[in-house]
Amino acid sequence: MYTLCLNTTVILQQGVLPSWLFCKMLRFLKRPLVVTVDINLNLVALTGLGLLTRLWQLSYPRAVVFDEVYYGQYISFYMKRIFFLDDSGPPFGHMLLALGGWLGGFDGNFLWNRIGAEYSSNVPIWSLRLLPALAGALSVPMAYQIVLELHFSHGAAMGAALLMLIENALITQSRLMLLESILIFFNLLAVLSYLKFFNSQTHSPFSVHWWLWLLLTGVSCSCAVGIKYMGIFTYLLVLGIAAVHTWNLIGDQTLSNMRVLSHLLARIVALLVVPVFLYLLFFYVHLRLLYRSGPHDQIMSSAFQASLEGGLARITQGQPLEVAFGSQVTLKSVSGKPLPCWLHSHKNTYPMIYENGRGSSHQQQVTCYPFKDINNWWIVKDPGRHQLVVNNPPRPVRHGDIVQLVHGMTTRLLNTHDVAAPLSPHSQEVSCYIDYNISMPAQNLWKLDIVNRESKRDTWKTILSEVRFVHVNTSAILKLSGAHLPDWGFRQLEVVGEKSSPGYHESMVWNVEEHRYGKSHEQKERELELHSPTQLDISRNLSFMARFSELQWKMLTLKNEDLEHQYSSTPLEWLTLDTNIAYWLHPRTSAQIHLLGNIVIWTSASLATVVYTLFFFWYLLRRRRSICDLPEDAWSHWVLAGALCTGGWALNYLPFFLMERVLFLYHYLPALTFQILLLPIVLQHASDHLCRSQLQRNVFSALVVAWYSSACHVSNMLRPLTYGDTPLSPGELRALRWKDSWDILIRK
Repeated sequence: MYTLCLNTTVILQQGVLPSWLFCKMLRFLKRPLVVTVDINLNLVALTGLGLLTRLWQLSYPRAVVFDEVYYGQYISFYMKRIFFLDDSGPPFGHMLLALGGWLGGFDGNFLWNRIGAEYSSNVPIWSLRLLPALAGALSVPMAYQIVLELHFSHGAAMGAALLMLIENALITQSRLMLLESILIFFNLLAVLSYLKFFNSQTHSPFSVHWWLWLLLTGVSCSCAVGIKYMGIFTYLLVLGIAAVHTWNLIGDQTLSNMRVLSHLLARIVALLVVPVFLYLLFFYVHLRLLYRSGPHDQIMSSAFQASLEGGLARITQGQPLEVAFGSQVTLKSVSGKPLPCWLHSHKNTYPMIYENGRGSSHQQQVTCYPFKDINNWWIVKDPGRHQLVVNNPPRPVRHGDIVQLVHGMTTRLLNTHDVAAPLSPHSQEVSCYIDYNISMPAQNLWKLDIVNRESKRDTWKTILSEVRFVHVNTSAILKLSGAHLPDWGFRQLEVVGEKSSPGYHESMVWNVEEHRYGKSHEQKERELELHSPTQLDISRNLSFMARFSELQWKMLTLKNEDLEHQYSSTPLEWLTLDTNIAYWLHPRTSAQIHLLGNIVIWTSASLATVVYTLFFFWYLLRRRRSICDLPEDAWSHWVLAGALCTGGWALNYLPFFLMERVLFLYHYLPALTFQILLLPIVLQHASDHLCRSQLQRNVFSALVVAWYSSACHVSNMLRPLTYGDTPLSPGELRALRWKDSWDILIRK
């Protein structure tokens, strides 16, 4: 061998191969290539069963099922690049559903207007339901791995996975175009990743696997929050446990200060910086995809609307940026509540006497009108000049300037005085002044207050500036009260002068939406000018952070008016499964799909949570008396399992008692998964530490087998309502109504 290498050196030096490399290749070829792979057949079997239960006849029913009508609209918006706003959560989950539609070639053309509507041939329903189904299937083997990482037996791990496998509500929810199964997947992935990271801490810190699982923990937490705001509960759970472990790490005297600092920085980056970055990335992709104007534009600010293609951007294209004396403007209320509306006036006057007997000024009405109209135009006038045109060069209006607002179509000036507003008697009436030659002088001077100014002499900018109008004579602020005027006010919204105005409120803030430089001196010419397009073109594109901040704020503050639903329920009803949801009914037969849990599993899971809590405090009290029933390792595993499972259940369940929104049974599913993980752990603990003899263990094992068989039996009995592929007779349906509160649909 050595001779061969020596003889080939000359040839190799001529540029073919280095001699040392050639020798290594020869040695490598003399040895067999061996690849060793460890395959956990339990994981393979569980994954296969999970895929089978979730993917079986996934395209059935080929009709819109319950909240598919809700999420389907947003998928169509993604396909057509149309902006939308959904207050249920961040956009990552919607984007994943849209990804399924994109992979299936969906063009977005389907009218999502009715539950039960048949899907047209262009809707790839299998592809749209695929990602939730895969997430639900993969949650089964993940439950197995989590229990193993908590240092419990393979039997307990198999028990947790098999319970996840046969739980009817989890199957139903994962087979439809819904987000709960994806949320549960990332919740479990975050917990599993952190456990793998924590277990690798002792023997291989800062290794590749250590970094991989730590970073995957942060990524999974961010994905969970990005799907639904409920994901933040699991994120807080992981952060809390990580904080406790880090606190213990700081107290480890075997580690140097630099080593401890390295651990802290690694956790801060992976569990705080990475999730925040990914959360922003979700919105960045969302806003990059949805660049066209859509039906939800009116909820957003004028600046946001102008950044979208079409809609307001088409109307405002070419507007001057700086408002000048003589500018013609429309003023939109920044509040947008109860409706987006614009400052408006018309020739009609306030009634002399209101229905309640109070009198008015009988001057021209000023309202807020929720539609674009020629009577929404106002002219910004310099009180020292009579002209209603813009100078050349234009003289911009700045913060603190005194202005008059002239109604474009009637040429009357915006006015307020010490007369009670029609519906808000503690506020001043706002009108356009009519000189009746009586002792009521005009009070039409307003001081411009730019709320979001960058300097004391900042200029008033179209769309971008948020301004308040402070009345010079009375210090009242122009405000949208939000009350609807009676028929004499055409049901438009009341505008008042608010005297007592502590602090900032959106109802007092306005922004210029449409803007042009006035050039006509005569009124008839000016009226024609108000209808003509503008000429200048100034870009007003918002930065990503500005758009993200506004969109996030709207999502958090937008309130859903619907506080009741036929299938809404309370958190107390979830524990005992006193409620269900009828998802779908076949149009001709009695086949139907219900969100209905396995009552054996739900009851047992709740009981396991109670038993764990009692055991935990019992052991804690005895340890306080220096009586250690469990070895130290077993105690630490017991505490960690409880912190994750009981803590995960509590954090994903208890906050719903504080929420003022419509709640459904599926909101409980993330909490239920943590209870299911806890159930076999409690059973193993009872077998290992409470059963003293082999006979007791055998009897206990037989009881567990019987209990699991009953759960399987219930799962099989509810199967027709889980998959909806089997028509049942009225008698069979009545037999499945085990609780009077269950709404099983029976055709008459």
